[in-house]
Amino acid sequence: MKLQFSGHESFICKHFWLKKGYDYIVKNNDFNSESAVIGLGVGKNMVTSINYWLKSFGILDSNNLRTELADKIFDEIKGYDPYIENLATVWLLHFSLIKTNKASVYSMFFNEFRKGRTDFTKEQFLSYIKRMLEGEGQKNVNVNTINNDISVFIRNYLKPSFKETKIDIEEDFSSLMIDLDLMKSYKAENAEGKIVEWYKVENSLQVDLPPEVVLFSILDNEAYGKSISFKELLVGPNSPGNIFALNEEGLYQKLDTIVKKIKGLTYTETAGIRELQIKSSITKWDILNGYYKG
Repeated sequence: MKLQFSGHESFICKHFWLKKGYDYIVKNNDFNSESAVIGLGVGKNMVTSINYWLKSFGILDSNNLRTELADKIFDEIKGYDPYIENLATVWLLHFSLIKTNKASVYSMFFNEFRKGRTDFTKEQFLSYIKRMLEGEGQKNVNVNTINNDISVFIRNYLKPSFKETKIDIEEDFSSLMIDLDLMKSYKAENAEGKIVEWYKVENSLQVDLPPEVVLFSILDNEAYGKSISFKELLVGPNSPGNIFALNEEGLYQKLDTIVKKIKGLTYTETAGIRELQIKSSITKWDILNGYYKG
């Protein structure tokens, strides 16, 4: 899969930006128009950034056309959660951000980099990305671009400390993703004995993650068949275990809840083989309709 970097203009995705950008497109406006600055009420670089995040979160496709997910969430009348008031919607958007791979650092981090560690420094993540790119034959790696992507990635997920300036705090507390509370930070020595900032994303039970969002991610994964092993769901590419930072017990609890609530699904443990089996034609949209609309 092609790796993609930059485009955010160093701006995090603010909480209201996806809805603002969606409404702008619904009215048949164009992000490339000179009037976009006035229409969106932001600076030129922010116009570019909003467009980038809409595509990165799978709200717009590469042709700036609305996706099905966009209308399901943000439609003013029929949308599940147009103003993102439900934490489930943030989890859903987090999943979509990783799946689209438009902003590759997110998929690289949750699908691959975290497998070997829970604690990391910016330098470690940068070195990992450089190795991946060089392994694909890309010799002229722009370190500044990747560093900027990593900084924005961290700011998207990490709640700011009150040691930062008031402006920085106000900016970073507007992030769409910080309510997931996935990332922590602390200061400690690195391999050279220097005190540096460390970051941590630890697998857990994720008690505020609705099982329906987990099932949506499973039904959305075209690589899955009707029988999916527990291991694949825990550590496979774009698996709920990877994307939602679920530990083994957390994933089991989500699956256990799912099969008890939704007909046509079974979870079996036979001869040491654990599997989720999908025995009905239920769709991912059926699941979200049931969750949001009861």
